[in-house]
Amino acid sequence: MAPGILIDTTDSARREAQFKRNDEAPRHIFPDGIRTSGQHPPLYDALRPYSSFPKTITGPTVWRREDYIDQPQRWVHPFSDSEIAELSSTADAFIAAGHQLTAISKSNFPLPTLGPILSALRDDLLNGKGFILFKRFPADVWSPLKNAVAYMGLGTHLGYFVSQNGRGHVLGHVKDVGDDPTQIHAVRIYRTTARQFFHADDGDIVGLLCVHRAAEGGESDIVSVHNVWNTLQEEHPDVAELLTKPIWYFDRKGEVSVGQEGWIRQPVVYLENGGKGRVYCKWDPYYVRSLKRFSDAGLVPALSEEQARAARILEETCQRLALHMVLEVGDIQFLSNAHLLHARTEYKDYPAPAPRRHLLRLWLATPEGEGGWALPMPDSAQRKRGGVQVNDTPPRCPLDAE
Repeated sequence: MAPGILIDTTDSARREAQFKRNDEAPRHIFPDGIRTSGQHPPLYDALRPYSSFPKTITGPTVWRREDYIDQPQRWVHPFSDSEIAELSSTADAFIAAGHQLTAISKSNFPLPTLGPILSALRDDLLNGKGFILFKRFPADVWSPLKNAVAYMGLGTHLGYFVSQNGRGHVLGHVKDVGDDPTQIHAVRIYRTTARQFFHADDGDIVGLLCVHRAAEGGESDIVSVHNVWNTLQEEHPDVAELLTKPIWYFDRKGEVSVGQEGWIRQPVVYLENGGKGRVYCKWDPYYVRSLKRFSDAGLVPALSEEQARAARILEETCQRLALHMVLEVGDIQFLSNAHLLHARTEYKDYPAPAPRRHLLRLWLATPEGEGGWALPMPDSAQRKRGGVQVNDTPPRCPLDAE
């Protein structure tokens, strides 16, 4: 079976009409009444051909690492004492009120001082450079519960949290739990010490709070997708074109609901379905390379040499253009998943009984009607679009990896 021979005749209007609303979910399962949408194939007839894509992108989403390496004031925000005090008092009030953590929202976690700052940050994440690094969050002082409450409360001012795995975790834990990173068809790499290649997560914004550092490695790299696109147009336009074709299969690693296939076919690079017509990227090489069990069974095409070359060139280009940073304890990194890719170096933990490297992770959705990108996806207007949702698995907020 050769890539590119599959023709999908799905009608966008029909698929959108049949799409189950996620803001009418049963509250005995979903405390805020909103269910994570989950992963879906794109609206194939809304995808645009390569000829429709810009050959050069301009504007604030196109940045070079040289713009930021020696200018931390442009992308680092140390929390002030008053901002920390506001976070602390609001978190204490939330805990004292006995609210479920899975029901936390912008309305029940008010931040009068930080709120306007976060509103401006949200616009910069969506429409500007796409990243920020907060410092001085007291992660090593507060309890695990207070850390979780304050961090999730902060996140609700940027977007709606979505489930990150088949267990319903809306508070994720990037931590080595002993999984075998060579079993990429079954293992999520964030649960290992292995390197993570440049990728985007299944949420509009990803947040990472550092609770414990590694002994070595585990450092972060980010890159502007639009800078990468411009570079590919200059150096490898054939690769740029291949990335726009819906011939790429992505593994769902068993995190599927009843009736869903174990993979999704889509492009790597899209154009918005309306909106501002911007270039959007959805990529993770681990999910592309883990499909052998399906290709061996003749269910999906094997990755072609042309695709393997494109994946290699994409990674090499990202590495060459990336901004490198180290997350210290108490640092919070928020990134756009629409126009940034991010990566992590392999790491080594301190010997036991020292704590292992540990980051708290949020995936946040920013729906189309609330300033988010107009994606060629059936759930683009849903409040908790994207994420990973298996059947009606309820949302959970474990305070440590499990």
